[in-house]
Amino acid sequence: MNVEYLTVSALSKYLKFIMDDNPYLNQIYIKGEISNFKAHTRGHYYFTLKDENSRINAVMFSYQASSLKFLPQDGMKVLIRGKVTVYELGGNYQLYVDEMIEDGIGNLYIAYEQLKKKLESEGLFDKKYKKALPKIPKTIGIVTASTGAAIKDILTTIKRRYPICTTILFPSLVQGGGATKDIVSKIELANTYKDIDVLIVGRGGGSIEDLWAFNEEEVARAIFNSRIPIISAVGHEVDFTIADFVADLRAPTPTAAAELAVPDVVSILNLLENMRVRSTNVIKSIIQNNYNILKKIENSYVLKQPMAVYEIKEQRLDNLMDRLNKTIQNICDGYKIKLFNLKNSYVLNNPAMLYKFKQQELTSLITKLEVLNPVNTISRGYAILKQDNKIISSVKGIKKNDIINISLRDGTLISKVVEVKNEKEF
Repeated sequence: MNVEYLTVSALSKYLKFIMDDNPYLNQIYIKGEISNFKAHTRGHYYFTLKDENSRINAVMFSYQASSLKFLPQDGMKVLIRGKVTVYELGGNYQLYVDEMIEDGIGNLYIAYEQLKKKLESEGLFDKKYKKALPKIPKTIGIVTASTGAAIKDILTTIKRRYPICTTILFPSLVQGGGATKDIVSKIELANTYKDIDVLIVGRGGGSIEDLWAFNEEEVARAIFNSRIPIISAVGHEVDFTIADFVADLRAPTPTAAAELAVPDVVSILNLLENMRVRSTNVIKSIIQNNYNILKKIENSYVLKQPMAVYEIKEQRLDNLMDRLNKTIQNICDGYKIKLFNLKNSYVLNNPAMLYKFKQQELTSLITKLEVLNPVNTISRGYAILKQDNKIISSVKGIKKNDIINISLRDGTLISKVVEVKNEKEF
């Protein structure tokens, strides 16, 4: 029997083809512990991924490794997305890594994103709910650990910038078990104080696990429901928590939170000094303007020549009186002329002729009325036709068998129309 023997290379290529063609192996999600980690000078990462019973060689090339936010180390548990194929030169299968995150941190990140999306959809991040901070606060509340750099930085900054401000510390756990409930209770306690103007809630930086209490939903809702404006001061610069999005104002550090909470006393003193100078200058300007007006009045013609003003007014009054007398005289003369003309009029001197003229005018009007009197017209043989108390002046609208009234000189005839003929039919 003839047998064809494969070379090792051919077998490796065939196995690689089989694995590369398998869709279940082209993209897999796998978790395990890193061991034998080696970072190559060219930027590639080589390591073994193992669990309690098995292990697999893995490689992450530099173009994927450059996007990692951490440096892998032996003993680190990770979550990986990648593919499995055969490495032909060694004749063994291995894992090619496309993406890697720390196990545990990956789960926290997923929870963080889910809660962020939920609270954002409910409007807890909306700017319309953000409360304004007072410019000149009297009392600052602080929810943080009673020891550590955060409270020290906050108190030092407030004392330096605005020493007359009162501070009230509400000591709280800021990480670990019980921190979430403790932070919520201290925020609620601070809200029972009527004289607190601003509340700083925060802590120093740390890992995502250390900051996790400020990513809890209970803390977010306590901040949102706070009557007092809240400044979130969690972490150092790059750290963002859910509390930062809900708070009325986010500060990158506890020191920055203190700076945002209170004004700088030096700036206030400078502002007051500027206002004092400006108000003094304004008052001086007003006084100078009034002094100039007073001097102008003192030197005015009225005060220096009061009799001259009186004489001018007297002369003007004389002119007005002359004009008034002349106007009255002209009116009286006009009425005298009219009265003279009326006394010498023809009508008053010949009243009989006026009576005769008016009598003739009346007779003429009576004659015209007689001509227009419909009774006289009827007496000459004419008649007035009516239908429904309306005068008929045309055959239009009149139909056969219509009832019409015919008014004559001595009475009225009730008639029925036998036939209607138009003018052209005659």
